[in-house]
Amino acid sequence: MKKRIYIETSFVSYLTNPISRDLVLAAHQEISQEWWRKKRKGYLLLSSSLTHKEASEGNPECARKRIEILSEIGLVEITQEAIDFSKELIKLAIIPDKANHDALHIAIATVNHVDFLLTWNCRHIANAIIQKKIAKVAKALGHETPYICTPIELMGE
Repeated sequence: MKKRIYIETSFVSYLTNPISRDLVLAAHQEISQEWWRKKRKGYLLLSSSLTHKEASEGNPECARKRIEILSEIGLVEITQEAIDFSKELIKLAIIPDKANHDALHIAIATVNHVDFLLTWNCRHIANAIIQKKIAKVAKALGHETPYICTPIELMGE
């Protein structure tokens, strides 16, 4: 059985946006493209209507490319349980209120029992400092958090 990966919006943006002049961002984009070409077929890819909504914003041409990629990916539901979990992450100041969509991505992935949450958002999602706190809240609510990571961490195998 394939491992399940929740694709968060930042990954799709890095995958499809024009190559950045910033060397670090450009490297992340290249890694995203390589992961997409070589590794994606080994997983069951999932996203949500939140990912689609965020991906449809901004530059129309870039948005079209993001939505095209997402059209190949299955959708998981945004349940009330996920909404409540995301609100708890904000209430406990684990995720700031201004990053409520980030909290919701974490919650959606968690309540839908995915194995990995794939993101380039290292400020509020793939952040080693807060992941332990997220896991503690998830456990209290009867869930196990997915492994939250960047594509670099899934390049092995």
